[in-house]
Amino acid sequence: MKSNKRKSSHSTEREFGGTLGATCIPVLLPLTVLYLLSVCRSPAASVLQWPPPLPPIAQLWDPLAAVLIAGWITLQSFLYLLPVGKVSEGLVLRDRSRLKYPINGFHSLSITVVLLSICLYLGMPLGYLFELVLPLAVCAIAVSYLLSMYLYIRSFWAPQHALALGGNTGNPLYDFFMGRELNPRIGDFDLKYFCELRPGLIGWVVINLGMLMKEVELRGSPSLAMLLVNGFQLLYVTDALWNEEAVLTTMDIVHDGFGFMLAFGDLAWVPFTYGLQAMFLVVHPQSLSNLGAAGIVLLNGIGYYIFRKSNSQKNQFRRDPTHKSVSHLETIATATGKRLLVSGWWGFVRHPNYLGDLLMALAWSLPCGLSHILPYFYVIYFTVLLIHREARDEKQCKAKYGLAWDTYCSRVPYRIIPYIY
Repeated sequence: MKSNKRKSSHSTEREFGGTLGATCIPVLLPLTVLYLLSVCRSPAASVLQWPPPLPPIAQLWDPLAAVLIAGWITLQSFLYLLPVGKVSEGLVLRDRSRLKYPINGFHSLSITVVLLSICLYLGMPLGYLFELVLPLAVCAIAVSYLLSMYLYIRSFWAPQHALALGGNTGNPLYDFFMGRELNPRIGDFDLKYFCELRPGLIGWVVINLGMLMKEVELRGSPSLAMLLVNGFQLLYVTDALWNEEAVLTTMDIVHDGFGFMLAFGDLAWVPFTYGLQAMFLVVHPQSLSNLGAAGIVLLNGIGYYIFRKSNSQKNQFRRDPTHKSVSHLETIATATGKRLLVSGWWGFVRHPNYLGDLLMALAWSLPCGLSHILPYFYVIYFTVLLIHREARDEKQCKAKYGLAWDTYCSRVPYRIIPYIY
């Protein structure tokens, strides 16, 4: 009886290739980050060049990078704790409680921008981030490993109801990767929520600015392509932090435990691979016509419009389905008491926000020209990520809503791209 009870406390379903994936991914993804950064800085910028442009080991470490990473995380932690902005409650947890979260990410970004402006005014060489990018990535990877080990160890003191359903299998490698504890906190400081939108996302903007300043050092002024990449990605980050409250209903916060998968993704993968375009342009400048730039701006604008409008509609419906902006939309009732939207943006495709995301991703890469595939890494990766995320969401919704989900799928047959997928 005891043995059966112990087994029933663990989840059995595994994602990302199970134990094999959980063993390989924490090794392969950090190497991928370092490889992509090295290729981006090489003259050929070819992901297939042989021998690969691997830097000497000595170039992977710089004490200044460690100081900068430590100082950056400390600064963002301080900004997170500032008593500005409102406080919102998350969704109801299994023990019927609701955690509180500070909604001050946009304030953190604004203060960071002011501090960066002061640094530029004082003549600090932000372009040196280009030389430091590999050591910075190594330090960020190291921090993600250390944080993941801390999270895994502390999870054994967490109550059963605080564990994530998908990260409590009893397999150490898999649980380390997925994360055992759903909402690990030190006092009121929520570690997962902090990492989700603060150090990595804002750090991405800072690294982009460093690449722009390096281009200024090399060529006297930033190129149109560099300005577009910086502007598009700054808009994306600003939007995420302005609408920070919406993250409280996402799969990362609601479903996934906080382990290596999210820690590495937030702290290392996002800032050092999402902005490859800016780094590519430092070494491989591109000329861009005004007409071409206008077309790319239009594409990004369409993508952003779809992304923002669809997300806003969903969030408004979740907060108040009687609001005048969503009360007229057609819905399907479910056995859980919730209703599924089958008109508006969510009657167009099942994930219109993903469609907007992909259009923006393409717009970020087009300023880099068509001669190299490397700047399009983000588009390719993000397509795979969103298709996988959509499949995970589909599986969960099927289990949660049953026949109502089947009805929804028959009404809205396309997942992300109308008439294609």
